[in-house]
Amino acid sequence: MIYGICTLSIVPMRAEPSDPSELVNQLLYGEVFKVPEKRKKWSRIRLLHDKYEGWIDNKQYKEITEEEYAFAKAQPQQLISDPVQFITTAQQQLLTTVMGSAVHTLSLTKGTYEGPSTEGKQKKTALVDTALLFVGTPYLWGGRTHFGIDCSGFTQMVYRLNGHKLLRDASQQATLGEALSFIEESEPGDLAFFDNEEGTIVHVGIIMEDNHIIHAHGQVRIDRLDHSGIYNVEQRAHTHKLRVIKKII
Repeated sequence: MIYGICTLSIVPMRAEPSDPSELVNQLLYGEVFKVPEKRKKWSRIRLLHDKYEGWIDNKQYKEITEEEYAFAKAQPQQLISDPVQFITTAQQQLLTTVMGSAVHTLSLTKGTYEGPSTEGKQKKTALVDTALLFVGTPYLWGGRTHFGIDCSGFTQMVYRLNGHKLLRDASQQATLGEALSFIEESEPGDLAFFDNEEGTIVHVGIIMEDNHIIHAHGQVRIDRLDHSGIYNVEQRAHTHKLRVIKKII
């Protein structure tokens, strides 16, 4: 098995081994992964933190040993907590990095970082505070950063920054936690899931106080939540149909 680490700010993960292929996720600085399949130009990788798979360009990562991968796996997670920060590389160059980048693996990249970071599990009440930092971030399918994020990338990153694990896609996240019967049973930080006409879960957001929800739809925004779903005051219409509310923590 081959192992790798991301030494660039943001690397696209694609559905197929091709530059025009669909963006399905993003790899952030310091994240480590396995490489189940390596071709001449592309590698299919499996991320350590959520086991998500996709293809990345071979020129955009550095191979590490199995022992280094095990070392990274054993370290307490430490993530950059500012939207944008800088890491000094081994070549003494400044590299722009983003919130959620892993700095507990710096010994493997030989970089240095002196900015703010978050470590360990935070209280559930901190989830909404973290989510509010993303308000106005544009929607990007497959995105995980302040420069563009999708609905499940948003919820996963908010939970991740507070030391809690979520799977990558909305349909995967919906398999976790305890289902609640009514909105009134929910607490700020719980997740609400929404389905399409075929009954497939296609959207997720974070519940706030007073029947509001924060989610990525066009941009990260705050809307009303009722028993039917998400109500957009500007459009004077429901934009998403509620399927289930889940208490994850």
